[in-house]
Amino acid sequence: MNIMNKDTSHINSLENEAIYIMREVAAQFDKPVLLFSGGKDSITLVRLAVKAFYPAKMPFPLMHIDTGHNFPETIEFRDKLVKELGLELIIRKVQDSIDEGKVKEESGKYSSRNALQTTTLLDAIEEFKFDACIGGARRDEEKARAKERIFSVRDDFGQWDEKNQRPELFDMLNGDIEHGQNVRVFPISNWTELDVWSYIEKEDIEIPSIYFAHKRKVFLRDGLIWSHSEFVYQEEDEEVLERMVRFRTVGDMSCTAAVFSEAADIASVVSEIRDSTISERGARIDDKRSEAAMEKRKQQGYF
Repeated sequence: MNIMNKDTSHINSLENEAIYIMREVAAQFDKPVLLFSGGKDSITLVRLAVKAFYPAKMPFPLMHIDTGHNFPETIEFRDKLVKELGLELIIRKVQDSIDEGKVKEESGKYSSRNALQTTTLLDAIEEFKFDACIGGARRDEEKARAKERIFSVRDDFGQWDEKNQRPELFDMLNGDIEHGQNVRVFPISNWTELDVWSYIEKEDIEIPSIYFAHKRKVFLRDGLIWSHSEFVYQEEDEEVLERMVRFRTVGDMSCTAAVFSEAADIASVVSEIRDSTISERGARIDDKRSEAAMEKRKQQGYF
């Protein structure tokens, strides 16, 4: 078997698994939702969900927890995708949680709204009584993610206990939950960043332009490349430069750094990632706050 056929077979196997998981969610839960950020992983989830239920309509809405500090390219793409596919989109805003006094805006050099999403998300789950939230987390992203099951049960406070995970043997997914509990579902948990990009290439999926090399005003700090924006804290002596960059991951602007790149199309991005020795989460400053930053946020109810 040549390398191309081997890669295609691997991607097809991952797609089949993800579609199976999507269908299990629809069968086992009363009110699921797909958490959508406008990033490559959630865009991949939408394609998988569309294929899982075709020719019927996708049987659950999308929900975006909007930090208000998003990359404009991401929001434009989100609205375009929803319109083209005729999907239902629910938007809940972190700014509302701030205005209601439920969370406090951070300040200073490493301030971000990323962690503040937790309160907005949990409130939205309670508001709509969602019992399953589908997301694009992958086990290769960060070590706390590697502890997750595909069906990850959260208690009635939205919290995750890594010591109380259900076994998942032979693809048997147990969606039986108690009143007040909900499940986070990760259909692409077994995928890698390269798998996602290979699937995007194979399926010819459109994604936001921010993922490809483009000229952007940036500044350098702590060995990372930050967007020059009103949403990103910047010292007066941090010089604004214009450079060719792209983003490997898309989150809140205040915590997501770029990488120098000339990769202007999907094939070039796939080649670049194949040669990379650094995880995409290496460009997320919120994961660097402490050794267990992600795990602590997940325990509090973070996606």
